[in-house]
Parts: sequence; C-alpha cells; structure tokens
Amino acid sequence: MDRRTFLATTAMSGSMVLGANDRIRLGLIGSGGRGRLLADEFKQAGAEVAAVCDVYEPNLEAGLKAAAPGAKRYDSYKRLLEDKSIDAVIIATPDHWHAQMTVDAAEAGKDAYVEKPMAHTIADGFRMIEATRRTRRVVQVGTQRRTYDVFQEARRIFESGATGDIRLVNGWWLNHQPGLRKASLQGKLDWDQWLGPAPKRPLDPVRFFNWYYFWDYSGGLMVGQAAHVIDAIHWFMNSTWPAAVTCAGGRVNLEGAEVPETTSMLIEYPENYLAVFTVGYKAMRYNGFNDQMKQFHGSKARFDVGREGYALYPQSNEIEMKSSVKLAKPGSFAAATGAHIRNFLDCMRSRKDPNATVEMGQSTNVVLCLAMDALRAGRRLQYDAARRAVKQV
Repeated sequence: MDRRTFLATTAMSGSMVLGANDRIRLGLIGSGGRGRLLADEFKQAGAEVAAVCDVYEPNLEAGLKAAAPGAKRYDSYKRLLEDKSIDAVIIATPDHWHAQMTVDAAEAGKDAYVEKPMAHTIADGFRMIEATRRTRRVVQVGTQRRTYDVFQEARRIFESGATGDIRLVNGWWLNHQPGLRKASLQGKLDWDQWLGPAPKRPLDPVRFFNWYYFWDYSGGLMVGQAAHVIDAIHWFMNSTWPAAVTCAGGRVNLEGAEVPETTSMLIEYPENYLAVFTVGYKAMRYNGFNDQMKQFHGSKARFDVGREGYALYPQSNEIEMKSSVKLAKPGSFAAATGAHIRNFLDCMRSRKDPNATVEMGQSTNVVLCLAMDALRAGRRLQYDAARRAVKQV
C-alpha cells in the first residue's frame, strides 16, 4: 500500500496506525513565536514540518525558515488541509481560531496538536470533542504539565492521600507586563482571514500584535495562565465540570487593552471544594521558578506545587513549618513541551489517547469561558453540566 492510500484509509477508519519508522509530516498553522518554537520542538522529536501557513507574510517567511527544507507555503489553512501528504497539524493561532481549525483538521483526516486554551467558547469546545471522537483523530491540547515529570511525580504523592481531605485550592501567577506591544505591519496581512469568526472591524495593528488582550480573540493573561493552572488542579483533584464561577478584575492598567491584567476567579466544584486563581501582571518581576503556585490545603497537610518543584507540609503547630517531601528543579520546565510533543507523536502511531485529551481541555475551557463571562457581567454564573447550560445568579 502506498503512503497516500494508507493515509486515506487511516482517515476513514481511524483504526490503522503509522509504522514505528514512518516519519510524521506536519503542517504548522500559525507561525508566530509560539508556532516556531513548537516547530523546532517537533523537529527535535523526529517529525518533519513539511508545510507552513500564516496570513501575515513576515510570520510565514519566518515559519518556512523554521520548517524542513522545501516546506510548502500556504496562506490558507484550508488549502494546507487538502495536502494528502500531511499527517497532522500544529495549531498555534489566536484562541478564537482554535476550534474551527481543529474541527476542519479532523474532517480532513489530520491529527492535531492545538495550543491552549483549547477554545474560546463553551460551545466550540464541545464541537471539537464531537469532531475528534467521530473521526477518531488524535488531538493533543498544549497543556504540557500533564507530561512533565515533576508534575507527574507530584501527582503520585498527591494520590497517596498524604494531604487528607481538601476543601480549598489557592493558585496564583504573578509577574510584570509593562504595556502592549507597539509595532507596525512589515508586510502583507490578510486581515479578514485573520479575523475569521470574530466580529468584523477595520484593520488594527494594535489588535493584531496584541490579540491576547482583546475579548474577541482571547481572555488575556487571566485565561492564558489559568489554562495551565486550572488544568493542573482538575488533574490532581480528578475534577471535570465546575458548579459555579465568579470573577473579579481590577482596572485595566495596560493602556489600550480591554482585558484587565489583574484578576481573581473563584470556582465552586461539585466535589465540595473551592479553587481560587489570581493573576497579577502589575506585580514585580519574578524568576520563572517563583512566578506561580498551586496550594492544596488538606486536613493533614498542605501541598505546594510550583512551576518546577513541589513541597509537602504536614500539619504542624511549629512557627517554622518543615516539609516532609520536597523537590526543586530550576530550569527543568523547558523540557515539558518536548515531552508533551513526543507523547502526541507516540499516540499518532498507537492511536491511543494522548495525555491532554479534548475532554480534559474542555473541562478547563468551561471554567475559563465562565470566568470571562462572569467578569464582564459582574455576576456569579452556575453551570449545569448535564444540560450544558449557564445560569446567572
């Protein structure tokens, strides 16, 4: 059977697997900074980045330089998906495009590695699940902590029951953002295609270069950082859907932005615990080792899980608490993305579920979407998981 026939058959049945020695050919959709970093990681993992798509010409040219020699160039992701020689795609676009591109990739018989947050609306997340499962595709969400050895070790300690019952989890991510990026367009941009499903508006370089900070395309640092932290909390606590979400934000202190850089969300879970996550990007600058934390407050111990380490503090009446288990591995997190990518490539061959499935991504996405809506509405929002319905309280 030749390669093209093999891939077509795989797309239809979803039951056949790539051979262990078959080199996986990928298409990169969105070749900005994150996309190019992922392309490099995929190359190091042995895959071939054989096609690149971007609607901004300078990014497209930079992406082609990061790809394999002779990689095909596309300015339309749909034309890239028509390429039968491509096995999978990397989706590293603004958040508002993640869902449609993942669905279209699945329909085209392609597996997908999609950056976090998985989607920009609750409905879109469920569309991604339906398409993934119906077409039997492998989709990995880019929440790489699930493949990071430090977090896997921490979860094993957590599952031992050392903390006792947990009714409160506190998380935070602190650092300093001086302002929005000030840049001018240096080449051709297909603005209408970039907007895609977002509301139409005149070309705006500020929005293009700073899409992260505008509601039409993302939920800012609150969503970008919570995608990792809330996902980790769900993983450790074996949680799926929230019961309710409340969110508060300070004034917007980044001139020109819509989304505040300082926010705090409170999530209520049916498993009888609360999670509070605060993002503050007008704090002082932190080394990455110290910029984030998840504290699981148990009846027997408190478990602190940071970016690159963890510590278990058993109950104590001493003024200076001492950890019974502790690990610190500064600089180790950089390897997490590569490990996550290798897990995805392994699952492409075996057709097993990857470490960060679409269901896991949607579990977190529901929280993030509720937080965005709760902040803008100024109301507590309840979630009915059985009906997939949101109710203002």
